[in-house]
Amino acid sequence: MVRISRLTDYATVLLAVLATQPERVQTAAALAEQTHIAAPTVSKLLKQLQRAALVSSTRGLHGGYQLARPATQISAAAILDALEGPMALTDCSVARGQCEIEHSCRVGHVWQRLNLAIRRSLVDVSLAQLAGIDPFPRRLAALERDLKVAVSSIPLRAPNA
Repeated sequence: MVRISRLTDYATVLLAVLATQPERVQTAAALAEQTHIAAPTVSKLLKQLQRAALVSSTRGLHGGYQLARPATQISAAAILDALEGPMALTDCSVARGQCEIEHSCRVGHVWQRLNLAIRRSLVDVSLAQLAGIDPFPRRLAALERDLKVAVSSIPLRAPNA
């Protein structure tokens, strides 16, 4: 199963809070209180997000964190890259020469194509959309409808079939 980590999920929650009040500088403690995420975890994530240039920090009495750029300019891909590194469905999805059976593999190119499609989708979704302050484009409603139809047409198998 392709799944983001809990820390990436928490980082997105923190970024969403910052996105709702972009002009406000917020302390790690205040963010922990608002999100109900443990303070040490919030501090750790904010440091990672700062290293990735997604948040900026200000020291001092009125210091804290805020987004480094507008939420519309931060993609879901940038968030994932900051916390988990580049997304790859398979070893060969990132770069050639990563797999020992690459020379005889018949499926790698398809996984690479799928990886690219997912990456494009992640780039297309902004933090503003994740935070609910910028609605998704209308075309996503059609995509969601198509996905539901596709999923409903998949035959169900018995667990041991």
